[in-house]
Amino acid sequence: MTTPDHQPSEPQPPVPTAKDRIHRSPAAIAGGVVMLAIILWLGFDALFNGHGRAPWLALAALILVVPLVVAFTLRPAVYVGEDRLRVRNPFRVITLPWGEIAALRSGYSNEVVAKSGTKYQLWAVPVSLRARKRAARRQARAEAAAHDGGRSGGPGTRAGAGPGLGRGARGGEPSVPARTEADQIMEDLRETLERRGQEPTAQGEIAVRWAYEIAAPAVAGAVLLVILLAVG
Repeated sequence: MTTPDHQPSEPQPPVPTAKDRIHRSPAAIAGGVVMLAIILWLGFDALFNGHGRAPWLALAALILVVPLVVAFTLRPAVYVGEDRLRVRNPFRVITLPWGEIAALRSGYSNEVVAKSGTKYQLWAVPVSLRARKRAARRQARAEAAAHDGGRSGGPGTRAGAGPGLGRGARGGEPSVPARTEADQIMEDLRETLERRGQEPTAQGEIAVRWAYEIAAPAVAGAVLLVILLAVG
């Protein structure tokens, strides 16, 4: 009795990789759009309706200012992948494998610290001290409400509500600390670092690329503006 030959197994489709999570600052994007609209309106008005040197000065100013506004408002972003953290700042793009990251710090700015000691600021995740104060006040009010609800538990408590079930707590659930959006993003990045930092695929070298597409036009505009003012 013969056994049938084993048929070659069909190649398995590749496992889809998770897309990078992207963090950007909505306030910076909105401010950048408004600034660009005003700059372009004034610049094109002087470019087409100006007299004498005004059109040339307007052109030089546009070449200088527009790339800088784009760099500091629309460009910053943080791409969170399973193996890499890519930080796009105004003039640089830094790619950091999770294995090369030592810490993620939050102070007056949010930073990623490499194991070499180099710090890179996260421009796309700005720190708002006012938002932190609001979050701290909300947390204090929630804790005070939970404390008052716990003290009011007793014979006079309405049916179905036990001690500690005030406005600050529901059904015995632990109160979640109030955080700003930036602090929550940093907490998520720390969790990803803890989870992926030792993975073999998350090792490698840090790569830094300068944004010449932003710097070159800005430098050209500045040189042209200086020449026009000097010739005057």
